[in-house]
Amino acid sequence: MTGVGWIMTIIVGALAGWIAEKIMKADHGIFMNIILGILGAVILNWILALVLGASAVGLLGNLIVAIVGACLLIAIGRMMRGRHA
Repeated sequence: MTGVGWIMTIIVGALAGWIAEKIMKADHGIFMNIILGILGAVILNWILALVLGASAVGLLGNLIVAIVGACLLIAIGRMMRGRHA
């Protein structure tokens, strides 16, 4: 997450992961929420940079991107688990 320090990245990641967990009706722990939030933000910002040539700016922009990215990661995880079951 550009323009955000490490501690704030963890806080935004945890919040985004928790919100995504509630939206997707999933059940993860705080550590997994942090990972999903941070990875979701990194991956979706990368995709936005490829498609639009720009990534999210500021705390609110990064939080929104992290929530959407974490929701996508949860959905992908559910699809992959469904195929192996």
